[in-house]
Amino acid sequence: MEQPRIKELRRAYGFDEVAIVPGDVTINPEQTNIDLQIGHFTFHTPIIASAMDAVVSPAFAVMIGKMGGLGVLNLEGVWTRYDNPKDVLQSVIECPADKVTPLLQKIYTAPLKDNLIGERIQEIKREGVVCAVSVTPPNTKKFAPLVNEAKADILVVQSTVTTARHKSKSYRGLHFDELVRQVKMPVIVGNCVGFGAALELIETGIDGLLVGVGPGAACTTREVLGIGVPQVTATLDCSAARDYYHRRTGKYVVIITDGGIRTGGDLCKSFACGADAVMIGTPFAQTTEAPGKGFNWGMASPHPALPRGTRIKVGIRGGLQQVLFGPSTVTDGTQNLAGALRLAMGSCGAGKIRDFHKAELVVAPAMKTEGKVFQLAHSI
Repeated sequence: MEQPRIKELRRAYGFDEVAIVPGDVTINPEQTNIDLQIGHFTFHTPIIASAMDAVVSPAFAVMIGKMGGLGVLNLEGVWTRYDNPKDVLQSVIECPADKVTPLLQKIYTAPLKDNLIGERIQEIKREGVVCAVSVTPPNTKKFAPLVNEAKADILVVQSTVTTARHKSKSYRGLHFDELVRQVKMPVIVGNCVGFGAALELIETGIDGLLVGVGPGAACTTREVLGIGVPQVTATLDCSAARDYYHRRTGKYVVIITDGGIRTGGDLCKSFACGADAVMIGTPFAQTTEAPGKGFNWGMASPHPALPRGTRIKVGIRGGLQQVLFGPSTVTDGTQNLAGALRLAMGSCGAGKIRDFHKAELVVAPAMKTEGKVFQLAHSI
């Protein structure tokens, strides 16, 4: 009898399983260029704050924008459902853990108010920073004209898993190539993890691709659905699609690693894997300026039938300035993320982020195997 063919599994890697190899030439960290280009916008800090209600408020978006980064406002969250969202956020913060999921489901059933979309965008625009907003695919066709009219600068279309070919009962689904022509602003789409899906999305004419399914601290997709790919492998696969498309067409599409980044080491490995920027949630939720006041919850938490996300207590560890630029008062790599990137690039002889993409990566043992037992024990 012929032996049945068994499905083969490919080995995938997360941040803790790899390390960056230093270069043969080193560069002074201050001489590195970490600028990020999205469309005609230039950001001097390639770090983006996630479109999560506990992370980005209009005020937080303004603050990180003035520091050279970018904050993405969730247009389907409390900021566009409630005239005074601070009271709503406080109720989530104070809610007992065993009652928080029903509360989130109730809060997010309130209708979205079209007038608040324009008002929130203008709150950010008035301060002279780039305004990026996020919508989900089902609401994109409805909200895109409102976003255009309010003169937002960057549109992010985001869901747990996004593909260029989506089958639904809709007579005509969302076509990203049509959206790009309609809004006349840079469009970022996510989330994605594979070469084929990434390439198809990139070919629609988008300007940026969010990479990551399942790794976020407040995300439970791996537990609930069993779906996800570790971020090192996901970023390598999607950046390979970006490079293939760039060689073929000459157009460069930004790869943004989104989720699972806790430390400067995680961040630097993302760039070495091919990312041009990273999107971060929980490290920003831990800042004094974040609207969640030491709590965070996923974008999929309010789902009425199958919540995929949870409220987590992350605590407050410092200010936004400290997380981005220091000075660092801790040794765990959670502060001065931009400084960590510059130092890693300098250690690999990479003057620009695209040069850093060429850095060698190796599979590495767990840190405690290499003499860090006492550091890890001290941090517990």
